[in-house]
Amino acid sequence: MSIELVSSTRLFDGLQQEYRHRSAVLNCTMQFSIFLPQGTDSEEGHRYPVLYWLSGLTCTDVNFSQKAGAQRMAAELGIVLVIPDTSPRGEDVADDPTYDLGQGAGFYVNATQEPWKQHYRMYDYIAAELPALIEGHFPVSKKRAISGHSMGGHGALVIGLRNPERYTSVSAFSPICNPIACPWGEKAFGAYLGADTTCWEGYDASVLVGRATTHLPILVSQGDEDQFLEQQLRPEALQMAAEACSYPLRLEHHAGYDHSYFFIASFIEEHLRFHADYLLSNDKIPA
Repeated sequence: MSIELVSSTRLFDGLQQEYRHRSAVLNCTMQFSIFLPQGTDSEEGHRYPVLYWLSGLTCTDVNFSQKAGAQRMAAELGIVLVIPDTSPRGEDVADDPTYDLGQGAGFYVNATQEPWKQHYRMYDYIAAELPALIEGHFPVSKKRAISGHSMGGHGALVIGLRNPERYTSVSAFSPICNPIACPWGEKAFGAYLGADTTCWEGYDASVLVGRATTHLPILVSQGDEDQFLEQQLRPEALQMAAEACSYPLRLEHHAGYDHSYFFIASFIEEHLRFHADYLLSNDKIPA
């Protein structure tokens, strides 16, 4: 599968780049951003671990790279950052006039309903197609971690919980923890997955934690001034589910912080160091 370079910028002696490619899974052209630390273009034989970042509603592949300030620490630690788009895009791709459905709001599920199922298979894209593409074109190892924000935090939790053999660790900022019981999730899942709510459970982190047989390290950061906290995010549901089955969830509450990228920028170093403990260890080589 070929990729086309869209842009490249020197940053902390590494490269911040954007690429375009044709996705067979999503049946459209997609873009992703990638940060390559210094050495990825010169150290023969060395392969770097990867952190996949999933962004939230209305975002593209550039929000995180421009706002989070993650590259300095990624450069120091020697971690590649991969930031995909949040949905399929294009004139032929189904859309909706509201911000929380359609393009920019893929919710990291495999849609089964019309008109969405032809393109909206973000779960398969993130879990399988994109990593294969990255590992085929860049000097990266199979040591993968996954993180995200809001809708992307939901995606990171779900994909990590469903594929523990593929990741070393999972983290999330302000994730939608219980989408089957919040307005954002009910709207998106009803459209993408249909009326049978039992099908929704496979994309709900609070349900999946209780079903997990393999436990990954999970870090969740939540601001207590987040305007979506009570109605949409429901971290207490995830915490209760984890406690019920003794899943080692680390949930941190941060006083005074909201839902914005200012919150992410404040604690992204902590998350990168959390993942580095596992990505840079020899204890586990993911499948």
